[in-house]
Amino acid sequence: MSIFRTLTSAGFIFTLGTGMAIGATCGNNASGFESWKAAFAKDAKAAGVGQRGLQALAAAQYSSSTIRADRNQKSFKYSLSKFMQVRGADTIVAQGRKRKARNPGFYQALEKAYGVPAGVLLAIHGMETGFGGFMGDTPVVSAITTLAYDCRRPQFFTPHAIGALKLVDRGTITANTRGAKHGELGHTQFLPGNAYNYGVDASGDGRVDLYNLADALASTANFLRKKGWKPGKGYQEGQTNFKVIRQWNAATVYQQAIAIMAARIDG
Repeated sequence: MSIFRTLTSAGFIFTLGTGMAIGATCGNNASGFESWKAAFAKDAKAAGVGQRGLQALAAAQYSSSTIRADRNQKSFKYSLSKFMQVRGADTIVAQGRKRKARNPGFYQALEKAYGVPAGVLLAIHGMETGFGGFMGDTPVVSAITTLAYDCRRPQFFTPHAIGALKLVDRGTITANTRGAKHGELGHTQFLPGNAYNYGVDASGDGRVDLYNLADALASTANFLRKKGWKPGKGYQEGQTNFKVIRQWNAATVYQQAIAIMAARIDG
């Protein structure tokens, strides 16, 4: 078995963001969340969510901390230099270089399989969770369903909520799995729909586990490749692969920081 066997296939992938007829009505506070869940359960079932996923939805709680975080994303408004200072770019680069030197064969295998250089994966890993130092303390299903219910961006988060419930069905996560405030999970903070669509079993144990380092980094590389990464092409702003980095995070300052740190790590 290849150590980079993907568990996704054409039969599993669903489209994010369009084509879903959602009957549940959004809300701006906790008062309507339970009635929304009841309506959303019908939409989820119609989208193919099974019994375990529906049970996880029924157990989900409105996450006030998620809503507070969603309304308070100030760091993305910083200048690039301030953003890199606040996010500890020099530390990420130093640690990234050490990790690459400590396990060069692993990163070489990833690049051979997906065409994505070590620096890019390590920059993302460092930026997202401090290389796994903190992967979140918020229940993933509660966070992502809260955002799907919230009126600010339901069209974006609804498919990821469906993805989270399907991950529960698959056994990738449980109703109690914890991640970041916006429902991101694992070492590189995949949104659930992306985890469902692009997750890779790199460890060969028969399941995708984004809290396992090998699975998480292979899945990240797989995501970037499937989004159009061109092996051997540049990834700085204005170069071919920068547009693929933009697929990982919508904030320009984040994209720029990843590209700069990655180049310094690969040096």
